[in-house]
Amino acid sequence: MKRTRYSDEFKRQAVKEAMETGKPSVVARRYDLNANMVGRWVREYKNGKFGDADVASVPDLDTKELSNENDQLKQLLGEKDLEIAVLRDLIKKKNPHLLKKLK
Repeated sequence: MKRTRYSDEFKRQAVKEAMETGKPSVVARRYDLNANMVGRWVREYKNGKFGDADVASVPDLDTKELSNENDQLKQLLGEKDLEIAVLRDLIKKKNPHLLKKLK
C-alpha cells in the first residue's frame, strides 16, 4: 500500500480546525484520516516541530476574535429561538391540535 503524503497547507488547516474545536477525532472523520494522525499533527504544532513549515505560519485566533465570533453565534441562536417561538404561536392559533405533536 502506498503511503499518502499530505501538504503542509492541508495539515495546517486540519490542525487549526482541531485546535478550534478541541476534538481531533471529529476533524479526522471529516477529512477521512486517522484520529491519531491529526492528534500527532496537533502535538507537533504545539511543540514547534510542525512539518517543513514554520509554526508561526499557522494563524492563531486571539481572544478578541473568539469573543466576537462567540457573540455573533449567540445572537444568531437567539434569533433562531425567537423565530421558533413565533412559528409555534402561529401553529397554536391556527391548528391547536398540532401543538401536542410538537412537544
